[in-house]
Parts: sequence; C-alpha cells; structure tokens
Amino acid sequence: MSEIARAYDWNAIEEKWYRFWIERGYFTPKIDRKKKPFTIIMPPPNVTGELHVGHALTAALEDIMIRWHRMKGDAALWLPGVDHAGIATQVVVEQKLAAEGLDRHTLGREKFIERVWEWANKSRQSITYQHQRLGASCDWTRERFTLDDGPCKAVRTAFVRLYNKGLIYRGERIITWCPRCQTALSDLEVQHKDMTGKLWYMRYPLAEGEGFVTVATTRPETYLGDTAVAVNPEDERFKRLIGKKVVLPIINREIPVIADSAIDISFGTGAVKVTPCHDPVDFEISERQNLPLINIMNNDATINQNGGPYAGLDRFAAREKIVADFEKAGLLEKMETHSHAVGHCDRCRTTIEPQVSKQWFVKIKPLAEKAIEAVVDGRISIIPERFTRVYLNWMENIRDWCISRQLWWGHRIPVWYCQKCGEMIVSVEEPSKCSRCGSSDLVQDPDVLDTWFSSALWPHSTLGWPDDTEDFCYFYPTSVMETGYDILFFWIARMIMMGLEDTEDIPFHTVYLHGLIRDEKGDKMSKMRGNVINPTDAIEKYGTDALRFAITTGTAPGNDVNLGEHRLEAGRNFANKIWNASRFVLQSMDAEAARGRGLKNLSVERPEIMEDRWILSRLSQLVISVDKLMEEFQFGEAERQIHDFFWGEFCDWYIEIAKIRLTDSKSSPLPVLAFILETVLRLLHPFMPFITEELWQGLKQRLPEGAMGSDSIVITPYPVGDASFIDAEAERVMESVVEIIRSIRNARAEHKVAPSRWVEARIYADNLSPAIAAQAAAIETLAKAKPLAVLSRSQRQAQEEKALVFVLKEAEVVLPLAGMVDIVAERQRLEKEIDGMKGEIGRLEQRLKDKAFVSKAPAAVVEKERNKLETLKDKLQRLQQELSQLS
Repeated sequence: MSEIARAYDWNAIEEKWYRFWIERGYFTPKIDRKKKPFTIIMPPPNVTGELHVGHALTAALEDIMIRWHRMKGDAALWLPGVDHAGIATQVVVEQKLAAEGLDRHTLGREKFIERVWEWANKSRQSITYQHQRLGASCDWTRERFTLDDGPCKAVRTAFVRLYNKGLIYRGERIITWCPRCQTALSDLEVQHKDMTGKLWYMRYPLAEGEGFVTVATTRPETYLGDTAVAVNPEDERFKRLIGKKVVLPIINREIPVIADSAIDISFGTGAVKVTPCHDPVDFEISERQNLPLINIMNNDATINQNGGPYAGLDRFAAREKIVADFEKAGLLEKMETHSHAVGHCDRCRTTIEPQVSKQWFVKIKPLAEKAIEAVVDGRISIIPERFTRVYLNWMENIRDWCISRQLWWGHRIPVWYCQKCGEMIVSVEEPSKCSRCGSSDLVQDPDVLDTWFSSALWPHSTLGWPDDTEDFCYFYPTSVMETGYDILFFWIARMIMMGLEDTEDIPFHTVYLHGLIRDEKGDKMSKMRGNVINPTDAIEKYGTDALRFAITTGTAPGNDVNLGEHRLEAGRNFANKIWNASRFVLQSMDAEAARGRGLKNLSVERPEIMEDRWILSRLSQLVISVDKLMEEFQFGEAERQIHDFFWGEFCDWYIEIAKIRLTDSKSSPLPVLAFILETVLRLLHPFMPFITEELWQGLKQRLPEGAMGSDSIVITPYPVGDASFIDAEAERVMESVVEIIRSIRNARAEHKVAPSRWVEARIYADNLSPAIAAQAAAIETLAKAKPLAVLSRSQRQAQEEKALVFVLKEAEVVLPLAGMVDIVAERQRLEKEIDGMKGEIGRLEQRLKDKAFVSKAPAAVVEKERNKLETLKDKLQRLQQELSQLS
C-alpha cells in the first residue's frame, strides 16, 4: 500500500495514469448492439501549429461528456482527428519558405507538397501530445486526418454525387479574391474591419454637350473597369441623363448612364459607377442590364492591360496616381473622410478584392432547405437555444458556395480535362483515358477544394462513409457536435447540409456551442496584446485538472469565459483541497486498519447520528442535481455544485465535526467519510480525471480485493442519487448548528479575540434545543466556545449582563462580553480611538470650509477629501455603537 504524499504533485501522476488508461483500452469502445452508443467526433484542429487555450476548452468539455457517458455504461466513442486546413497551412509553410529565401513556385508543386507534409506530420504529433496532456480520453486507434485515404474517398464521392445531381457547377461569377494567397475565398473566410478611409467625388464628362456626372467612390482605381453609371429612375436630378453617355477621363472610354431601382438616392451624389468585375452589387446590376465585364486586375492585385496608362501598377499605387490625375484635370470635385467595413483575408490579413472569376460552386439552396427543416422539426437541437434563430437567419439567406481554391495543399478537385477533345471527366477514381475519344492525355483540374468541403463530411467520412462500415452503421448519426459558436456557419451548417445529403440522416442530434476564452479583463486573447495563455504552460504551472477546472467551472453554454491567473490559482487550490481532504480520510483508514478495524466495503446503512444523516442527505441531493444538470448540458453549474459541496460542506464542516468522533470505536464516522469521498471522486472524475483516479486508487488499495468493483474509476458507474437518504430534519438541525458556529466565529473575528481564548456562549432555541445540545461538542470545538449552554427560549432572562446577541433563523446566540474582552481596557481603547477620529474629522471639516482651498485645489483632490470625511464619520458612528454596548 503506497503512502499518500503530503502535497499534490500532478507531474508524478498524470503521465502514469494516461498510459495506464491507454494500455487497458478504456478509450476504445467495442460495438455492442445491447449498448447505446454515444459518439462525439472531435472538431479537428488545424495542422498549423500547436493547440491554444480555446482547443483546451473544446477538449475539456468533450472529455466531460465522454467520460460521463462511459461511466453511465454507454459505448462512448470520442473519435479524434486533425484538419489539413488548406489555406491556413499553406500560408504558414510559405512564410517558412520565405525565411529561407524560397517560394512555392521555385520549389514546384510536388516538392512544395512534400514540405507541407513534413510540417503537417510534425504538427499532428504535437497536437496529439497536447490532447493527451489535457487528459482527452479519445480512441486513438480510430484517429483520422482529412487527407487520409478514407476521407479522401468520401470527398471525391460527395463531389461526384453533387455534380451528377446538378448541385455542383463551374461558372464565372463574382467571388472574393486574396491577392497574397492568390485564391478564391468563401464569404466566411473574409474578416471585415471598420476602417477610416476616403470618399472621392469624381467627375465623368458628358460625351455630348457640356456638363458632367459626379460619382462617389471609395476605390477610385476601379473606375478603369466601369461599364456604366447607374441612377435611380425616380431620381429627378438625373432623369434627363438616362440613355446618354459619359466619358471615362484619361482612358477616354464611353459608357452609358442607366436606370436601376437598386441605386440608393441618398448615397454620395445619387449617381453610382458600375464596375461589374470588381463589386458584387455591380455584378448583379450588370446581369440585369446586360452590361459588359472588364477585369482590370491581375491575380496579385496589380493593374492589367485593361488599365491603360496605369497597367503594371499596384492597386493602391494606381489609386494615388488616378486621384492625382483627376485632380490635375480639374475632375476631382472633393474628398471626404469616410468610415466603412473593409474585407481582409482571414488567414493572411491582406485586403481582399471582389472579382469575376471562373470557379466551382455548390448550388446551396436545395441543401439548405433540408438543413433548415432538420432544426425546425427538432431532429437537431442547438444549445444554447438563442443560436437557433441565428442559424436559421443565415441559412434562409445563404448564397451559392464557392468551393474551388487556387492552392496546392488540399483535396484536388476530381475533374480531368481531355487535351485532345476537350471533354471534362468528373470521377471518383482517376481515369486512365477519355470516356469520349479514348485519349490518355488527361490533365486534372489544378485547383483544390475549400477546406470546409472536407470538414463538412467529417461526422460520416471519419466513420467510413461511403462504405457501410461497422463503425458507420453503429456510431452514426453521432450524438453531440461540440464547438465554438464562432464557426456555426463555417462548419456546423455545412455538416448538417452534407450529412443529410450524403447519408439521408442528420449528422448529430445536438449542437453544443461554447463561448470564447478571453483574458481576465474580458479582452480577446491575441499575441499582439501579450495576453495569450498557452495550455501547455498552464499545465506545467498548475496541473491539467486545475486548468480544466478553471476553464469549465461556473460557465454556461455559449457564454465567453474570462481566464487569468486568479481562475487558474482557484483551480489549483481546489485540487490541493481535494488532495488534502482525501489524504486525511486515507490516513484515518490506515489508522483504523492498524487497530484492526479496517473497512470491509464502501456501503453505508441509514445512520442515526445527525451529522452523518445530514451529509448523506446533502450528497444525495447533490447527485440528483448533478445528474439533471449533466443531462441538460449545464456542465459548469454541475461542477460548481460539486465544488461547493466538497469544500463548503464536506471539508469545512463534516470532516471537522468527524474529527471529534474518530477515536470513538462505537460511532466512527470513517464509513461515511470514505463513502462520501469515493462518491465525490466519481462525480468529479469527468471534470478532473487525473487527481480523481490517483485518489480513487488510494481508496481501492485500502479495501479488500474486489470491494471497488473495477480496476479504474474510468469504468466505474457514475453515482446515482438515492432519495431515501434525503433528510429534511437533519438538514434543518445542521444548518442551525453551522449558523451558530459561524455567528460565534464572526463575533470573535470582529472583536479580535485571540484564537487560543475560549468564550462563553449561551444558545436559546425551542424545539431544536435537544438536537442542538447533541452537537455541543462540535460547537465547543469549532467555535472555541466554553462554557456552552443550550437552553430553551423560556429560560432566557429578561435582563442579562452586557452581551452580544445574535438572532438567527432557529436560535439566538448570547455571548457575554466579559468572556470576550477586557471591558475596561476595551472601553479605554475605543474612547481613545473615538477622540482621535473626532480630531481628524474636525480638521477635514475646517479644510473643506476654506473657500480658497475648495476653489483653487483640483476638483479630484477636493472630492477625495470629501469622500475621506464621509468614511471617517461612518467609522466614528460604528465605534460609538461599539462603545455604547460596553456602557
């Protein structure tokens, strides 16, 4: 039997127990048709580096659910995996190449992909190690990567199926383009920032006659691609100009003035330049009005050959030159400061450019309709419920999804082009020859799919779809998809759409959305602010269980968490409290065993002793409450209640009272102490797995073989509430006892009674007097109160000596002052303090009556003096009240 260490050392136990769990196969569920499966597919972290504290929150919450369901007897599968994260990973590797003086084009596609694989494999190892440090009870035998053979087959199958149904098409449409990454982006990959820029008013001369039309724009360089000026047909200012033409200065191209009801009369001048290739609204106007498309930009955001004299210039350099040229020609009417939202690439932060490009799209409306229905009819629940409306609003206004990316890292689009006859072949398997002419000269589409396309298949591709594998047939649909609310549209919505499309079933029953982790002040964590908490560093300093406790306790679904040293220290302090309390119980068990009175099991009969009845009643209510909270996904509240019970009731009160009885062989509290401890360890295990396993094993060593029923807390049944232990009478009595002890302790603290000094106390109660009297030993010991008398209220004298009186819920506590303080010395002390206080108040009052001081001193100084005066007056009043009690 190992002796329990004096202090909790997480470094000595965490790796040991994780290895034990893995070796025993506890995390690998077997397919058992008699058992209900509970499945979570891990949101795959990107292979862009290490995990951050947000990943730690995801891991902790999912591990809570999995460990709880495993202890409930379900076939609990938590399938881990990582995402290739196309654009994000490519950007990271390109940055590393740049530091070596290289770029991907110098390396070539094949060599570049090799470098990315090197990075991805290294990152995967780091991510797996960090998850294991966090205690994640994943089934590592089923780990998946989005570029594994299985998910790759699923991606190609899904693409081909959608294409064959007419739901994937290739076309020229306005898309969002990143000039640095040189790829199309989806709307969700664009981060909009409010920026202060300029609004330029530019004059376009009429082609015939005198005059001009003034247009307002935030992007003067795009005038090179204008194909019309649009006005609202109801705008009286421009009705006469509709149908006429204006001339684009410098490049001298004529464009028409057209009428379109989408034009906002109040914006700018009311006349709007229409640049179909570089603005989504203008593109829609061009489709309605049948306007030509003129692209003025190269992929790197330099001006192309359509830019005339500005060809070759960077877009922002072209902007400056165009503004200068307009001003020189007298065609810049004015310039105003203007605040507007500017889109930036979410990965590299470059300002994006809308432009018309030939890309692959998913026709999304048919998929969205089914996904909306699945949430509306209740097959899928979103927690917290307020995000349901957010989801539905977005889905009801969804636009076709651009899924092609001009990258090298990712799933190649499964489309081949015949170089001989031009045939396009869409196929799951790579074709060897053209299906039309038989030529073997085939070239695959160079683009890759949007990362979120493969991620959208994650719940079913990881389980073996499109094949009917045993895992897919048993574990799908999955149970819960837990992730941050910030990717509700990026990922959740797309998984629902693709899950329904591919499997004709929902991908999961419940969506659990957690909030973001912010710093202690509520600010977003960022490397620039220097407020990022690295989970590995936090584990080294505080331990895994402390970190998990800090980021999950007291939190609610969808709410952000403010994390700092204070919460982490609180987590560590709780772990230490668990350790110290458990150490006391285990040492007490050793002492009893040495006397030949060791425990044979952990069962308890209905006890007769009041404090035993009370603590078992409180435990039963806790277990019932926690079970309900866990079912309702209120994990933070469940954890808070366990914490409050263990620290506030079991440690602070029951253990302290139990110490008085521990030497009594007839009524030893040890069976109850051990029973409560073991139950609480099981309650806490999903939240704090390492310390609970270590201490549970300590209990197991001290009991006969087989008494605990299993080899690990991991597979021990989760506690079930026993309502028969609920005891209202015991709770009423012990609540009164606790209140009595607290009142005496508070009085001692307020009157600065030395800890070693005993104080006299009289307790008056009615029908609780006998029960309170039975707790006299506890009250004497814990309140340091002796002599102690417990009397009925009828025995209280009308006039008693000078005393403090506390009127409580069920009793009154009387503390004779003579027993607490030297009344003469205390009166002298108070009188002296009152005299000093009056003098200070007088000086402050005189100063504040001085008009010169009040008028010349800074307002803050005067206000500070006034506040000080009020504080002193309040303190004086309280001192006088104390003195009156002694008189």
